[in-house]
Amino acid sequence: MKLNKTDEKVVATLQAEGKELTLQELVDKSGEPSKKVFRSLRKLFEHEIVSTQARKYKLMVPDTKAIKAKLASKGEEEPETSD
Repeated sequence: MKLNKTDEKVVATLQAEGKELTLQELVDKSGEPSKKVFRSLRKLFEHEIVSTQARKYKLMVPDTKAIKAKLASKGEEEPETSD
C-alpha cells in the first residue's frame, strides 16, 4: 500500500499539529473534502498508523519515513488509488 495525496496531507496535518484532531479539524486544516479525509483516516487506522479515541485522531507512528517503512513491511502490493 502506498500513501496517496490525501493520505499525505492528513499525515502532514497531524504531524504539524502534534495533537489529537477531530475529522472536522483535519478537513479545515488540510483543505480536503470530508469524504476524502474520512476515507484516508479509515485506511490509516486499518494499517495502524493513526489511532482514535472519542472521535479524535492522532498518529501512532512518529514520522513519514517510519510510516512508509511500516507499510512496506506489511508486504501489501495494492495499486495506488487516485483520490
